Amino acid sequence: MKKLVLYAGLAVLLVGAIGTGAYYLGLRQGENQGVVQSGPGKTHPLVPSGSPNSGIAAPPHPPVAGQAPQGSSEGKVIHYQVGNSNVKAILADGKTMWIGTSGGVIRYDSVSDQHRLFDVRSGLLSNGVFHLSKIDGQLVVGTYGGGLSLFDSATETWKNYNIQHGLADAFVYDVLKAKNGDIWVATWSGANRVRGGALNDRDMWDKFTVKNTQGGLPNDWVYGMREGRNGDIWLATEGGVALFRDGKWKNWKHAHGLGAPFKQVRDQIEFKRDPAKESSHHARQKIEQGLTGVDVAYNPNYIVSLEVDEDGTVWAGTWGAGLARFDGKTWRNYTMADGLPSSHIFMLRRDRAGNFWIGTSKGLALMKDGVFKVFKTSDGLFAENVFSLALSEKGDLWVGGFGGVTRFVGIPGK
Repeated sequence: MKKLVLYAGLAVLLVGAIGTGAYYLGLRQGENQGVVQSGPGKTHPLVPSGSPNSGIAAPPHPPVAGQAPQGSSEGKVIHYQVGNSNVKAILADGKTMWIGTSGGVIRYDSVSDQHRLFDVRSGLLSNGVFHLSKIDGQLVVGTYGGGLSLFDSATETWKNYNIQHGLADAFVYDVLKAKNGDIWVATWSGANRVRGGALNDRDMWDKFTVKNTQGGLPNDWVYGMREGRNGDIWLATEGGVALFRDGKWKNWKHAHGLGAPFKQVRDQIEFKRDPAKESSHHARQKIEQGLTGVDVAYNPNYIVSLEVDEDGTVWAGTWGAGLARFDGKTWRNYTMADGLPSSHIFMLRRDRAGNFWIGTSKGLALMKDGVFKVFKTSDGLFAENVFSLALSEKGDLWVGGFGGVTRFVGIPGK
């Protein structure tokens, strides 16, 4: 399958990380440094240093693979390569697609094929990108170690927020603007609430941790947030799911039914390296959460992704314990036995049409009426580890994984 190259990795990148980065599995040097490949035996030199597009090559027009029904463009699949980078975030912004990678943010015009890379040379404080959204017309970027960055497209200027501004940590995984105007930020050292969205007023920044919530926030490593009904704020943490409602905290863990039991998914775990052997943090967490008998990548309390339906139903993606559904009273867990391609759930998204997408370590799944339709590389995916997803204004589905992005022209399986 032919591919369009957007950007080749230029630095040491997190290429072994399977999940959001907490379960670190190794570093390696980018293999395609200095060139961008556009096909067998072909290379293009980088744009000269110092130019507006420094670091990216002028790509050919995107080749298309796959056959469309006669008289229709649906069914086409386009691949975009980004080198040795994880694509952890994709944002559809009119005809513009923003692509967040381990090597910076790519702005891609899906009509003209023009694209530009924004990285530390452009004003970001870190090239590792985990979150992209728009708040009040500005691009919001959550970075790996560089804090929170806002980009004004009109002036092409960046405003960076870090610990000195009130941010709980320089590692930012998610940002949410609630209906009441508050901005919530998920970090590795707790959650921030910026009352009224007043980012430039230090006094309006609140920080929530395990300690100052008396355990209401079950873990300081927060990976995602969603707003539920009546202003509820739901948080995905490395210690379970938390709820902030009317100034009070509540949480749910594996002991409450969150995540499938280890004996149910033991044979489904494909990652055999024990995270507790990689870091003291995970070794301590393993003892605290009663997982000393587990020596593979399984933690039902580690919530990697989160989604909340309009009716208030909460969905939580776990690290090896499947997809968990909470109706407000009880948890129901889905695993590979129910049709999921993997029990490691990296991404959850409802699109505008109401389709429910699940990104896993072994492919993308579409859930309809409790049944999963699975897409793998044989169905057109660039990579089977699916970290991000967006639906463009034209109705194309964009899916990010390691090394690139898949663009399905027309929603597959709808």
